[in-house]
Amino acid sequence: MGWSAPHTDGSIASSQIKRRERMRTKPLPEAYAYGIDIGKKVFHVVAVNREGAVIQRAKFAREALHSFFDLAPKVLIGMEACPGSQWLARKLIQMGHDARIIPARFVKPYVKSNKNDTVDAAAIAEAVTRPTMRFVEVRTPEQVDLQALHRIRDRLVGQRTGLMNQARAFCIEYGLAMRVGAGGFHTDIQRHLANLENDLTQNMRALLNDLLDDLAYIENRVKALSAKIEAIAKEDETISRLLTIPGIGALGATALVAAAGDGRQFRKARDMAAWLGLVPAEHSTGGKQTLLGISKRGNRYVRRLIIHGARSCFLHLNRESHALGRWLNALEARTHRNKAVVALANKLTRIVWAILTQPGTVYLRSKGAAS
Repeated sequence: MGWSAPHTDGSIASSQIKRRERMRTKPLPEAYAYGIDIGKKVFHVVAVNREGAVIQRAKFAREALHSFFDLAPKVLIGMEACPGSQWLARKLIQMGHDARIIPARFVKPYVKSNKNDTVDAAAIAEAVTRPTMRFVEVRTPEQVDLQALHRIRDRLVGQRTGLMNQARAFCIEYGLAMRVGAGGFHTDIQRHLANLENDLTQNMRALLNDLLDDLAYIENRVKALSAKIEAIAKEDETISRLLTIPGIGALGATALVAAAGDGRQFRKARDMAAWLGLVPAEHSTGGKQTLLGISKRGNRYVRRLIIHGARSCFLHLNRESHALGRWLNALEARTHRNKAVVALANKLTRIVWAILTQPGTVYLRSKGAAS
């Protein structure tokens, strides 16, 4: 008998704890918004009501998270932009929720006191309810695949440049200089290797030949990826319309579609240019406006492609027969060429937005006939 009462009390206490734990992992009908802190295996979730008060804290494994939100009422759900956020947002949208992705730097001001995963989730839940909050577009799997092609190609191009620079540095140690550019590099290094009377040792010649083998492999990979991107550009109707814009090639058009989609997340053309960092940064106070250089915000890779395309357009466009000709002539007369190139990149981005948001439109090249 002495053991029965403690055993009964312990069972009651244990059942109450288990019941409370079950309640923590069940969706609450009064939840207005959820914040999710994404991890590899564990996800921390915080729910807030309409007044912004935290009413639930929980953590789930990946499978349990799906079950939780499958049972939850259709609500607003926020998460930080990070690896895995695009996939999770698409899954939650398929369940009927309003899933939104927030740039991490916009969540940081809402983190209170010390940082942990639950505090981060609470900050995300508060940030996602703000009416002025800015969000990252939820991309389709096709956009993610296209963006992956670009990122792999960009990495390989960087490795190609690194290999060339390394070979240049090795050769200069033996008094053998090479011209700037990939074409000059290939011509000069073959000439140096073929010249048996220069100071290159046999070991260095072997190392340089190995580097050239690595370089040939990378260049073949770059060509294959470029061909794949160009094939996608020809097959996609939206990308084909973007190719009618001067200075926008297959790389630039596909990168823009992969990053911006249909462009409807931007209210106007200037917003898209600002998103790419092609508008002046501002530091104004006391009624005095101070404009700086371009902000360089957003996707650096896409901005680089747009500016390179604008530079090509600036140099090679037939200004006598093209709609942009008179504008470019006036711009070049009053500002530095580099500034004019960036201004042209801004204008091209605005034209891209107009074509993305108006299905069926193309850029007409004759004077005064841009659609």
